Amino acid sequence: MKIRMMLALVALVAATSMSAQELKLPSLSPGATITQDFSTSKIEIVYSRPSARGRKVFGELVPFGEVWRTGANAATKITFGEDVWVGGKEVKAGTYSLYTKPMSGEWEVIINKNTGNWGAFGYAVTDDVARFNVSPTMLHGHDKVETFTIAITDITFSTCNIELSWEHTKVLIPVKSDNSTRLMTSIDKAITTPNIPYQQAATYYYETDQNLDKALMYSDKAVEQNPKAFWMYHLKAKIAAKMGKKDVAIAAANKSIEVAKGGPAEAEYTRNNQKLIESLK
Repeated sequence: MKIRMMLALVALVAATSMSAQELKLPSLSPGATITQDFSTSKIEIVYSRPSARGRKVFGELVPFGEVWRTGANAATKITFGEDVWVGGKEVKAGTYSLYTKPMSGEWEVIINKNTGNWGAFGYAVTDDVARFNVSPTMLHGHDKVETFTIAITDITFSTCNIELSWEHTKVLIPVKSDNSTRLMTSIDKAITTPNIPYQQAATYYYETDQNLDKALMYSDKAVEQNPKAFWMYHLKAKIAAKMGKKDVAIAAANKSIEVAKGGPAEAEYTRNNQKLIESLK
């Protein structure tokens, strides 16, 4: 009898343990990972997303003047795939904790090399690799953000913003990659390879207002490679227009319209090229 009772107790404990392991409930602060291509690598941010749920956030739930994990649960982690400047401070490629210190005025942003902390417990200023201040923007009315959100916005070839938004507050953390010299060296090297990336090189120089003479030359090379590339004639027109070569720009725009005829992009490129031509008159 005792053996039976013991076996039944063991079975009950095992069943309870199994049920607990199988139990999955929604998290009040669900985890999130965002990965964004940036410059020639990526930025990845891993964090947990608390919600306001009727509470006043900054100044109460998140006290002013105290180091905050910039989310919930474990400290928010950020990985830069290449050396960057964050808030004007140089940060080497690698993974860091992203702490902030909210204030009623400016916020302090902290990039810290210790990535093993739970929240701000264990945070040490000696592990900081960068500290700087940013000014928050106040959101009003329907712009209120219920759930803490991190996004990577305003992306260019060499800059972006890490955007923190919660309740009525938005903070932008500027990120910059000093990639211009490196990219131009890569372009010059790639131009000598069998698969010459004329289109990519011309686009980069046009968008960054650098080496427009080279950009125009590469656009010519690109349409020599592919005479049906109506989009490259349009790019050539934009480059020439930026250089003040109106006749070249108008001729390239008209050629783009001609080559695009009969294709699915005819209406779009006719409209865009005509708009460019009108702007040059």
